[in-house]
Amino acid sequence: MPNDSVEAISAQGLEDLKAELHELETAGRREMSARILAAREEGDLKENAEYHMAKEDQGHMETKILRLQERLRRAQVVEIDTAAAGLVVFGSTVVVLDLKSEKEQTWKLVGPTEANVPEGRLSSESPIARALMGAKPGQTVSFDTPKGKRKMKVVSVG
Repeated sequence: MPNDSVEAISAQGLEDLKAELHELETAGRREMSARILAAREEGDLKENAEYHMAKEDQGHMETKILRLQERLRRAQVVEIDTAAAGLVVFGSTVVVLDLKSEKEQTWKLVGPTEANVPEGRLSSESPIARALMGAKPGQTVSFDTPKGKRKMKVVSVG
């Protein structure tokens, strides 16, 4: 597993990261420049709210670009371990049954910066994912939450 100076990421996550960075560095910067130029043409910059808002937004965008560049430098693609077929590993899509609520959930285990629970992408560093790692279908795992211990049964692994 990667050390602290690298960021675990899936191959798709790496491609998404590169695409987002490219979009911001090209079209994003062009659009921001045009917005600032249009606001500048409105007159006195001291009292021009549009100009000040555009400059502030530009600062936020540049900060995001720097963060994405840093993530890209630290990114290390972690391949799915095909030898561990049938076991929950980084990159797996796992269907689990919450034994308390009796609800099934499907998650893809991804790097922490790719995580998006509403979209079904769970950080491999989360307590749930750590409990699931190495489990196989039919196995029950438990983990601590702020509301107490939870148990989930692995339904399938893909």
